[in-house]
Amino acid sequence: MQKHQHYAPWTEAVTRTIRRGHFWIPGERIAQNGLTYQRGPMYVEWEAPEVVSMPYPVVLMHGGGFQGTEWFDTPDGRPGWAQRFVEKGYAVLVIDRPGHGRSPFHVETLGEMGPPFSYEGGQHIYFPQSDERHTQWPFSPDDPDAMDEFIAGYGPLPKDLALSQTLDADRVAVLLDRIGPAILVTHSASGPDGWLIADRRPEQVKAIVAIEPMGPPFAEIPNIGLMAWGITAAPMRFDPPAVSAEAVRDAQPGSLRLPSLTGLPILIVTAEASAFAAASPPTASFLNAAGASAELLHLADRGVYGNGHGLIYEKNSDEALLPVLQWLQNSV
Repeated sequence: MQKHQHYAPWTEAVTRTIRRGHFWIPGERIAQNGLTYQRGPMYVEWEAPEVVSMPYPVVLMHGGGFQGTEWFDTPDGRPGWAQRFVEKGYAVLVIDRPGHGRSPFHVETLGEMGPPFSYEGGQHIYFPQSDERHTQWPFSPDDPDAMDEFIAGYGPLPKDLALSQTLDADRVAVLLDRIGPAILVTHSASGPDGWLIADRRPEQVKAIVAIEPMGPPFAEIPNIGLMAWGITAAPMRFDPPAVSAEAVRDAQPGSLRLPSLTGLPILIVTAEASAFAAASPPTASFLNAAGASAELLHLADRGVYGNGHGLIYEKNSDEALLPVLQWLQNSV
């Protein structure tokens, strides 16, 4: 009889010396049918080295439909970016955006759910097999068990994209009120949240690193929603004030400014083999026309090859992080 092989990853994992904890950013109370409920709380998990040597913590914000676990261990079992930032002396906070992961979702408080996340959708986003340059995906697309585990972390987004981004930005703004100035690192669908958070708390956001942020401006994102205000679905504070999303769309480039983003270090990171990379140059152009100073970092230009949209947890994720760490060292 064949002996069953138990799954015990802790027997081979490296020892990590960190401080760790979690807390909640509560949502607002709402009254329905004579009862009181809480809408859209946000789960926050933090890690820090024994000695924090960097002046500002890093807030890691996950992509659409997923949860904060994408910043922890990679699908092939290596330490992810959260641990690597800790090793560099940063305190790190990883959130589950409202309605995602451990931040509860109920349709009576957050509104209708968007569609479920399909296996085919995951393959289309992360490893379309039409691009031979994509060599860094951490497991074989033909491995059904690995694919099952990868898709398991995904759930629906709120159907109302503007509401979802508003809740994200409001909760992280309260988080920054609690912890003080910080660096935001966003991925994909949380990219617009970075601009909205800086718009709410410009003095508290010291830099934004946006990993292939959702876009381009004014795009209709399949199964997600419309970027009605250009780089966001939710309103931003333009100067002069824009009274509607249509006014932003109709404005000449440079005629509307975003004072809260002026002088803020912004890095937009794109990958060699990602179809989503094409959305980033127009996003940077929109930001810069509004007075920001967004830089584009294409990983292939820094000798980091073979990545797709999931570059933060692909096989060379450590190499993909290096130019980000260097930019932060020089810019913050």
